[in-house]
Amino acid sequence: MSGAYALLLHGGAGVLADHGYPDQIVHMRKLAELGKAMLESGESALDTVTEIVRQLEASGLYVAGKGASPNKAGRYELDAAIMTGIDRKAGAVAALTGFVSPVHAARAVMETTPHVMLAGRGADAFAMQQGLECVDSVNDYYTPAAAPDDRAMATGTVGCVALDRAGHLVAATSTGGTLNKMEGRIGDCPVIGSGTWADDRVAVSCTGQGEYFLRTATAKDVAARMAYGGADLATACQAAIDDVGALGGEGGLIAVDRHGHIAQPFNSPGMKRAVVHADGQITVDIN
Repeated sequence: MSGAYALLLHGGAGVLADHGYPDQIVHMRKLAELGKAMLESGESALDTVTEIVRQLEASGLYVAGKGASPNKAGRYELDAAIMTGIDRKAGAVAALTGFVSPVHAARAVMETTPHVMLAGRGADAFAMQQGLECVDSVNDYYTPAAAPDDRAMATGTVGCVALDRAGHLVAATSTGGTLNKMEGRIGDCPVIGSGTWADDRVAVSCTGQGEYFLRTATAKDVAARMAYGGADLATACQAAIDDVGALGGEGGLIAVDRHGHIAQPFNSPGMKRAVVHADGQITVDIN
């Protein structure tokens, strides 16, 4: 357990100019410190990423988990995904309702079923069977974190990627989805290869206008540019975001490769994020 480690987390792309996000900055630094401590002690990237995303969901500070907003039908439909690079195992839930931690449900899909994604009533039934924590009262639990936002497709997502000391890469993403979305809308977050990806080269978590990330398979696109084109991490990530932008979409991503190199490009007005660099330094940024 003497290898290098690194971690990135994000609280969503797109920040408003008149918001300083002090609570999010403090919270992200706290989680980065937690992630650093976990990885430094030899804990797995899988457990570290799961815990970081769980706490992002539980905070109510981001458009995911407790901070999610209702869709046009007044229902809270949440999505999440997780993927391990060493074996490309993956789990996801889409349009999950009534559960505190979608990322835990996604991990349970990965670890206890032969499937990759469960959606809607099936996801709800599965989460119940797994004994995952339920939301007692929808009206009392959810505290929508989104500030007024006049963008045509306002968004919010959380995610985390990590390289552990054993050399394993893991990515996880969770979201409440596009604000004021249609009932049943599913974005890129739970779609393996679009919003979430990990293999033996790189782990990626995306955030932004999911429809565009779906159309470019952004997370897998990063990995493909590295595997087939020989691009380095920074070049691959920037090119993937440029492709999203070429279609008219905005957002960003976080990524770490097997050497501990990190990337965090975005074309949106800011992206809330924190990094544990391979040298142990922690940085937190929104712009």
